[in-house]
Amino acid sequence: MSLSNSLGLLGRKVGMMRLFTDDGDAVPVTVVDVSNNRVTQVKTQDNDGYVALQLTFGARKASRVTRPQAGHLAKAGVEAGEIIREFRVTADTAARYPAGASVDVAAVFSVGQKVDVQGTSIGKGYAGTIKRHNMSSQRASHGNSRSHNVPGSIGMAQDPGRVFPGKRMTGHLGDVTKTTQNLDLIRIDEARQLLLIKGAIPGSRGGFVTVRPAIRVPAASKGAD
Repeated sequence: MSLSNSLGLLGRKVGMMRLFTDDGDAVPVTVVDVSNNRVTQVKTQDNDGYVALQLTFGARKASRVTRPQAGHLAKAGVEAGEIIREFRVTADTAARYPAGASVDVAAVFSVGQKVDVQGTSIGKGYAGTIKRHNMSSQRASHGNSRSHNVPGSIGMAQDPGRVFPGKRMTGHLGDVTKTTQNLDLIRIDEARQLLLIKGAIPGSRGGFVTVRPAIRVPAASKGAD
């Protein structure tokens, strides 16, 4: 859920490209498809204890939808989507979107706005300590034998004689939920319902992302608006 009480959109990461400014500078952007966001449920203070809009994105085969979820979507009269998320909103915003309504990108975002993008980072499998925790490797010469890219000593002497829990060591890298904050929204393609966001966002091409208005906008950006 969003902590900003503002509506966001669900989408899919299409890939990266670049745009050119009038001065000839290249701006790297990530293209996000946010088409066909539809409301599956409107939660109210009286019925649910909080106000929120539940959205779905994408399309899923009817055979891949569980019966409880199929009944939930049928009640709203919307097609089954691939992901469902909630956005806490104000009562005025919730009143504008009944169940089954589509959410247009232009009604939520504007060019030049700061946004937060959440996605699942690329999984890299089992990784060593140096790569996993972005540490520095040891020196490559002067007596260092077969210890160039290893963490070194991890324990202590007889007291306490053990490795403390939480020690940064080897393990699974990636495939976790990540949020990149305060990205610039460079362009909106209303015809194709695309967002062009400056910089990189979490996840691989084709991965699902959640785009929300930024909740920690720098003071300089607030003054510029």
